[in-house]
Amino acid sequence: MLVLLALQFGAASVAPVLVRCWGRRACYPLALAPAAAVGWAVGNAGPVTAGGALVETYPWVPGLGLDLALRVTTLSWLMVLLIGGIGALVLVYCAGYFGADEPGLGRFVGVFVGFVGAMLGVVVSDDLLLLYVFWELTSVCSYLLIGQHPEQRASRRAAAQALIVTTLGGLAMLVGFVMIGQHAGTYRWSEIAARPPPGGGYLATAVLLILVGALTKSAIFPASFWLPAAMAAPTPVSAYLHAAAMVKAGVYLVALLAPVYADTGPWRPVVLVAGAGTMLLGGWAALRQVDLKLLLAYGTVSQLGLLIVLVGAGTRDAALAGVAMLLAHALFKAALFLVVGIVDQRAGTRDLTVLSGLWRRMPLVGVVAGLAAASMAGIPPLFGFVAKEAVFEAVAGDPPLLAALVAGSVLTVAYAARFVWGTFADRPGAGTTPTRPVEPALLVPPALLAVAGLALGVLAGPVDELLGAYPGLFGATDYHLALWHGPGLALGLSAGVLAGGGLLFVLRGPLGAVLARLRAPFDGDTAYQHATRGLDRVAVEVTGATQRGSLPDYLGIILLVLVVAPGGVLLLGDPWPDRQPQWGSPMQAAIGSVLVLAAVLAVRARRRLTAVILVGITGYGVALLFVLYGAPDLALTQFLVETVTIVIFALVLRRLPARFSARPLRRTRWGRIALGVVVGVVMSGLALAATGGRRATPVSVDYPEAARTFGYGRNVVNVTLVDIRAWDTMGEIAVLVAAATGVASLIFQRRRGPRRPRRHDLPTSAGSERIWLRAGATLQSRRRSIVLEVVVRLLFHTIMLFSIFLLVAGHNAPGGGFTGGLVAGLALGVRYLAGGRHELDQAAPVDAGVVLGTGLLVAVGTGLVAMVLGGQVLQSTMLDLRLPLVGEVHLVTSIFFDTGVYLVVVGLMLDILRSLGAEVDRQIEAEDEPGAGVRTTGAPGPEVRR
Repeated sequence: MLVLLALQFGAASVAPVLVRCWGRRACYPLALAPAAAVGWAVGNAGPVTAGGALVETYPWVPGLGLDLALRVTTLSWLMVLLIGGIGALVLVYCAGYFGADEPGLGRFVGVFVGFVGAMLGVVVSDDLLLLYVFWELTSVCSYLLIGQHPEQRASRRAAAQALIVTTLGGLAMLVGFVMIGQHAGTYRWSEIAARPPPGGGYLATAVLLILVGALTKSAIFPASFWLPAAMAAPTPVSAYLHAAAMVKAGVYLVALLAPVYADTGPWRPVVLVAGAGTMLLGGWAALRQVDLKLLLAYGTVSQLGLLIVLVGAGTRDAALAGVAMLLAHALFKAALFLVVGIVDQRAGTRDLTVLSGLWRRMPLVGVVAGLAAASMAGIPPLFGFVAKEAVFEAVAGDPPLLAALVAGSVLTVAYAARFVWGTFADRPGAGTTPTRPVEPALLVPPALLAVAGLALGVLAGPVDELLGAYPGLFGATDYHLALWHGPGLALGLSAGVLAGGGLLFVLRGPLGAVLARLRAPFDGDTAYQHATRGLDRVAVEVTGATQRGSLPDYLGIILLVLVVAPGGVLLLGDPWPDRQPQWGSPMQAAIGSVLVLAAVLAVRARRRLTAVILVGITGYGVALLFVLYGAPDLALTQFLVETVTIVIFALVLRRLPARFSARPLRRTRWGRIALGVVVGVVMSGLALAATGGRRATPVSVDYPEAARTFGYGRNVVNVTLVDIRAWDTMGEIAVLVAAATGVASLIFQRRRGPRRPRRHDLPTSAGSERIWLRAGATLQSRRRSIVLEVVVRLLFHTIMLFSIFLLVAGHNAPGGGFTGGLVAGLALGVRYLAGGRHELDQAAPVDAGVVLGTGLLVAVGTGLVAMVLGGQVLQSTMLDLRLPLVGEVHLVTSIFFDTGVYLVVVGLMLDILRSLGAEVDRQIEAEDEPGAGVRTTGAPGPEVRR
């Protein structure tokens, strides 16, 4: 089964390439992928139809207990046949339907084959969470297929509507899945079905939420409106969507859960009322349509209501009728939609008021449409008649439901006759609609489906044997599928339905005015539009009220929520530890006093640089606290981060006024001070509560031993970063790369940065002689400090070597890639501050993006190499080497991952210095040049943007 799924997604991935090479003919080999599902189902029919199950399980996310648990029973086996068989035929049909110049055909075919794979995933998943993943993937694929023509407003609107409605229902279903999985202790449906958890209000709520998702997916009232709107999709998509995919996922889910939850409180009322109501409303709406696709679309809505009633009724006869109708509907509805595609392509219209006399121009198409429509109407000997008799027999004991289904069946006969007559019959005075010849690729798929409906009607007995295992889950009965049961209630109702539907069709003229006047006060589409417009309006108002461009307001809102929510919990609850922590050292009180004083002075500061330095002092104070608590790694990192932060602030402040503005006003300022004090109290309370809130043994207790045994290091902090929680570090350095790209994009005006500097590009004094102090040729004398330049040049290489030492030694001593990278970055920063941007280019004649990319590549490559060599991703190994002149060396492979971290941090610092430093310098120099503004003659001056 997993190979089958992989085949679909693999074919989907190569489909655009094949279409680019072979054009629409690529649909033929791609049809082999869904056809393989049919072959697999036929080859495994014996054990499945006998009541057994095919099971495959593969590890997926072991940490969460998630597996790729796949299971096929009779119900899912039938769905695999329909999904694969109809999918293959529709792909063959696409080869004749689309033109050679169809835009986006490669993407369309790839998404379609992926749609097949997603639907197969839904029906073979045994894990509810895995089912949900494929469930949402079908919504995404249908969105892309319905929106195949994004230049058309109707296509975009229909795609978005289908995605929003089905996704909202899917979220409700996910909550229900989680509730059931937590209640049962497992998400494996086979285990839940074998040992159903006890009922009650909790279970009833979970089941109701799942029904919301299933009924929404199957376009059951009140969510019926999205399916007719989806007719904006190309006709092959409509055929597959209605016959074997998307909407059938909801029917399948109801059928899957019915043997276990049909007796749960809200199940039957919701399923029966919603299903019967949808059948009647959809059938009535179908009679009013003049567009062939819309007629069939509303007909599908009606028949989906019937299917939901049958598979959700919770009885053996209803379940048998449900799977029979599921099979019959897939065959005749796919055939009819494909016929509509032929008519639309060859006649140029789908309008019933325009078409006339097509039976003479396309007799074979008319025969195919007649067979499929007869099956839909329930005319013997087609399989639709067999299924319709089973329906009447199944609900004979419930007169109100029987009456509703009979009425819906009458409507089905009427719109089936209207479809055939309106499409192929002669219209008085209209002549014959001109057509073009029909290609075999267009005619063969619907013909096979229509003939299959006829053949299965004759072979109703063998079909009953194939499908009997699923209804057997509900109990035993004497009723079986057959073409002839003899005279009885079901036969009489079938005859009455055909007569009533025929009469309704004959009276279509006098009833037309009545049908036109009978309109609901509003429909689901109107309600959806009002809801989305109202939501958009609320979003605009909320955004206008809150997003005013004031950073203090944004921060104030965040901090107020922090005070109200966690602070309220602290006040109302009792989270305090039994024993309050005591001072460990008098130095803590002294450092705490410095922190408080620096914070108060930072609030009262009038100069921006003064405030930045005072805030930095608070950071250095925290680093001293780390030292007192015996955390040298954290202290070193904190010192370096605060220093880097101050440097970055100093670079930014060059473009800001030296002093803060007169605002905020005095009362506002005191309000902000009060908020800051309250936030500090709340955070202190949270820290205090957290120290006493732990009940389980901390996971960090095992870190020292783990660091030594499989991390091969004594520095627990560094081993945690590069081994125990290496995935976290991988995510963090990826974020750093994204942040560096964002900073550069915001600062650089014309491109990401200047051309990568090379040493021969840098100014020299004479010939090839290099200048030792670059600032002499690039900076004004009043902006130079020769002493600082000399000291920095003398210490620079030593600092860089020290950063490498921290990188190498960090596995067993304080340091590591992050710390070493910060030290190297600070060395580059000091070099820039001493000699300007040309001095920085002299120190690092390489593009920052190259350093960032190399670091990320080294980190990722380290993980992949470990996997290729047979280990787990990012797994560390000890290498014992003997090097000449050095001796024995014990090398841990995590040093390479740490090297990647080192390079990413260095690249980030270099990017910041180039953007906030060198690029801002260039802008300032451009602004200071005489005539830097707009020139009227001569060459244009430097571009300046404010």
